[in-house]
Amino acid sequence: MSNNPAFIPGDTFKDTRGSISFINDFQLDGVKRFYAIQPANINIIRAWQGHREEQKWFYVVAGSFKIVVVKIDNWEVPSSDPDIHQFDLNADNSGVLHIPGGYANGFKAIEPNSKVIVFSDFTVQQSANDEYRFDQNKWFDWELNKPK
Repeated sequence: MSNNPAFIPGDTFKDTRGSISFINDFQLDGVKRFYAIQPANINIIRAWQGHREEQKWFYVVAGSFKIVVVKIDNWEVPSSDPDIHQFDLNADNSGVLHIPGGYANGFKAIEPNSKVIVFSDFTVQQSANDEYRFDQNKWFDWELNKPK
């Protein structure tokens, strides 16, 4: 598994019966829990959550999301100008975004009624002991959709 954020592509098979979306290269080994997030509206910003060790995988099941990821160089006083990785994920493009430990992420829905499932390799208690939060406006201008 990569030490950098990476999109794991999937595909969709369609026929007269409907469609099947799949991500055969997403291995669930080590996943301990998952949860779904459905923002109330497209103005909600969930940023920044970071983990030194915990890994997460994001899978959009409805709508679309802008997900921004930054590598944290110092957990107490992080750089104000880190490398920024941007991902636009949508339910029509099957795939999973892997975010390894050592990163912080922020995201917002791009369209109404969007929903993302997040998988984690930590229990809730382990995650709480490895959680770091930063101001949502620290690295990214969510209104202008670009780094600061």
